[in-house]
Amino acid sequence: MPLEPATLFQLFFLLVVVAVLLSMSIKVVKEYERAVIFRLGRLLGAKGPGLFFIIPFIDTFVKVDLRIVTADVPEQRIITKDNVTVGVDAVVYYKVFDPVKAVTRIENYHYGVLMLAQTTLRDIVGQVELDDLLTKRDEINKRLQEILDTLTDPWGIKVTAVTLKEVKLPETMLRAMAKQAEAERWRRARIIEAEGERQAAQIMAQAAEFYEKHPAALRLRELQTLVEVAREKNLIIVTPSASVAGEVAAMAMAMTKRAEGGES
Repeated sequence: MPLEPATLFQLFFLLVVVAVLLSMSIKVVKEYERAVIFRLGRLLGAKGPGLFFIIPFIDTFVKVDLRIVTADVPEQRIITKDNVTVGVDAVVYYKVFDPVKAVTRIENYHYGVLMLAQTTLRDIVGQVELDDLLTKRDEINKRLQEILDTLTDPWGIKVTAVTLKEVKLPETMLRAMAKQAEAERWRRARIIEAEGERQAAQIMAQAAEFYEKHPAALRLRELQTLVEVAREKNLIIVTPSASVAGEVAAMAMAMTKRAEGGES
């Protein structure tokens, strides 16, 4: 028995309604997502990953990303403990470990973490001196991470790391630091030079004591020096005594004969 057109229309309409309801009730979230479901305003819990069902027009859900989020903290103008104005910016790495708390405990957890990072950064940097800020970044980063992690734990947020990106100093402070570094290098150079002179003086004093105990060694040293000078033919050698000159002449003649014998 064929169906009437009105019946066919009703059946088609029913199929369309069922298809629409199914499409609205079937939901899918990815591996790194969770869906926090509310039924008539009451919390049901978190579902996912994969396929799950909701009741259309009755259930609502909020997707929460569980991956690590990078939050860029804008530059903050801060006065350090020793009254130096610096510009500091940082990066905060955090993730959601409890999606239910992240949705129900705070309105916008990303904005909350960002604002909390800014205020905490200002508090911590304001308690340290400029030298510590420049040389002890690892300690400051760890301290910031611990404080933020403690404050965001009730929100279901885990702060994994905090890093200071850049510390901007005033131009006058940069010039002063450059002068300080230059003065420090000059001080080290003078200390090294003075230490070298002190060591040389000690060695010369030891040599003087040795020559005083062994006069023949001093005479041999004089002769060796004169021989080295005599190698330059355009120089005039002035000796302290005739005997020394004779010795030098004898050594020079011996060296000349030796050289002539080598040439032959």
